[in-house]
Amino acid sequence: MKAAILHSLDRPLEIAQIPNPEIGTGEVIVDVVAAPVLPYANEVFNGQRRYPIELPIVPGCGAIGRVSAIGPDATHLKAGDWVFCDPTVRSRDDALIPDIALQGWSSRGEGGLRLQRYFHDGPFAEQVRVPTENAIRIGEIDSDEAGRWCALNVMLVPYGGLLSAALRAGETLLVSGATGNFGSACVAVALAMGARCVVAPGRNAQALDDLKQRFGERVRPVKLSGDEQADRERMQQAAPCPIDCVIDLLPPSAPTTAVRAALMAVRPYGRVVLMGGVGMLGGAGLDLPYPWIMRNDITIRGKWMYPTEAVTLMAGLIRSGLLDPGHFDIKTFPLVDANDAVSHAAANGGPFRMTVIRP
Repeated sequence: MKAAILHSLDRPLEIAQIPNPEIGTGEVIVDVVAAPVLPYANEVFNGQRRYPIELPIVPGCGAIGRVSAIGPDATHLKAGDWVFCDPTVRSRDDALIPDIALQGWSSRGEGGLRLQRYFHDGPFAEQVRVPTENAIRIGEIDSDEAGRWCALNVMLVPYGGLLSAALRAGETLLVSGATGNFGSACVAVALAMGARCVVAPGRNAQALDDLKQRFGERVRPVKLSGDEQADRERMQQAAPCPIDCVIDLLPPSAPTTAVRAALMAVRPYGRVVLMGGVGMLGGAGLDLPYPWIMRNDITIRGKWMYPTEAVTLMAGLIRSGLLDPGHFDIKTFPLVDANDAVSHAAANGGPFRMTVIRP
């Protein structure tokens, strides 16, 4: 099969023929129809993000495709089924503390790296081999819509955070990093889940205006000044009621002061979810006042990715019309132009923009 291969961090992807993946027990082979290219893929491929990947690798993170072959343990999947290839691979030998790897992308800890060595190659190829539980049915779709369904890959990340925070219909959410790729998707997902309103802070006035135009009065934009205390007060004032929940999705380049300004805007007894990348590149840590956390009974938790059932639930949100992947503007590249796709994704990231490779 044809695939894009990353051989080293100082070379572009090589398009080459490699052997088709071989199926084993507990595995599924999927014909890749569309694979998203994340806006920061170039930062992963050149080593800037310092992701623990072992080369060479066929990269990529998630895909939409059709089942080609199933193992003997599959009881519902069948050839031809449309599936989302969930890149979040979990080890099966410890239900309490599973190791996690993002297939074709990254891993967490030594156990995750060992897991990645087996489920190694991602979907920048004509086929991909995934664990049985990671080929999740999404129902019938038109092949031409496969690229748009790649929006699952972006929306599922903040959805995992909102599920972990137990966001309820009628609550007010603050999205820290609302003008970014994942943050803007979080606004759409939260509104689909029934949030009363979403406070959307950011520096990009154009992106904030776009959010307001897309979703109306339930979005409350806040233009950030960089003054931590002033920004916090403006976020709180923008909300029609105390802020029940804050989710942070800021990238590694953002200052910790921006995270803290948003986090501490939450009401007493509120919840905070940290899903961004602040601190991944070094620098100051997130300094939070112990007395404020304790006396206000604040719940703070970290969250990486999302539970398996989130894919089925989100497909239901889309099928019901509550969540519209049509918000995403899709630019498609053939596999042979994978390097152009990576460059395009880097130059054209941002709210509701997606670059897709179609093998």
